[in-house]
Amino acid sequence: MPTSRPALLDLAARAQFFGHLAAMEKAGVPVERALLSVQVPARARTALANLQTQIAGGGDMASAGLRSGLFTQLDSTLLHAAQVSGCLAAVYQRLAERYSHRAQQAAAVKSRLLMPAAVLVLALFIQPLPALVGGQLSIAGYLWGALWPLLVLGALYVLGRGLYRRREHAPAGAVSPFDSLLASMPILGSALLRRNLRDFFDSLGLMLEAGMPMLEALPKACAVISHAPLRKRFSNVQMAIQRGQGLAQALASVDFPGQGLALGLIRSAEASGTLPASLLNYAGVETQKLDSLAEQLATWLPRLLYAGVMLWMAYGLLTGVGFGPRLPVELQ
Repeated sequence: MPTSRPALLDLAARAQFFGHLAAMEKAGVPVERALLSVQVPARARTALANLQTQIAGGGDMASAGLRSGLFTQLDSTLLHAAQVSGCLAAVYQRLAERYSHRAQQAAAVKSRLLMPAAVLVLALFIQPLPALVGGQLSIAGYLWGALWPLLVLGALYVLGRGLYRRREHAPAGAVSPFDSLLASMPILGSALLRRNLRDFFDSLGLMLEAGMPMLEALPKACAVISHAPLRKRFSNVQMAIQRGQGLAQALASVDFPGQGLALGLIRSAEASGTLPASLLNYAGVETQKLDSLAEQLATWLPRLLYAGVMLWMAYGLLTGVGFGPRLPVELQ
């Protein structure tokens, strides 16, 4: 597997990119011609040209997209499985829909955070004004008191985004020291595990639907799981299948969120011969749950931040100590 580079496309651009590839694949347009008409932001045009060169030289889309920086590791893993199973159009479409949902959710959170962010900035600049006007605070002290919290918040944002991007583009099979910590976080830990499970069942269902044997599809589906402890647990499923167990029986020994519903659907599907469709349906159920959680976070996170800023302002005004540590004497 080639080494992953940071993806140059944001969520909305990835949705548009995969949506275009899905439409061209369904229409029977060769991938070389499809790439000629795709639109990407200016910063990704060099990467697109690199991708076109690799495809023209006989490279496959999954590996070439990862090397060029247009695909994430998850994109590449799913497309590798799709290339083997012959369901590229379906995976392109699912990736387009997934990134479109994520782009909409991210935009909703950002728009709802604008008000508490604006209130915070105003509070930081307005609260020390009486001391500045009264001569108790120098210009340097006023600016320092207003700007240092913004600098700290900016640094935390950059650090968090960097860690997220590093995790998103980690090679398949990589172990992160933050895996256990992230999984133990309330709400977000469960969402992380469910997202990995959704990707596993979704990719497994797609490959089985395309006719790939279970023993060949399972390791490819396990490679989609980015959370190392969960991936290790699911790696035992393949050995159980090799011993002659059914998928439901093999999964019964693996503890994961939503296990009861998954096992019930899989048992019924194995009895009726509709396993691929049931796996895809279960992945759809998990997607709906994740979307609902994201919507709740988009609604309540700005409200909680806004309430926190209001309480912070009230505390500073009532006590007279401001919004943080006292300024150095030389700046007062």
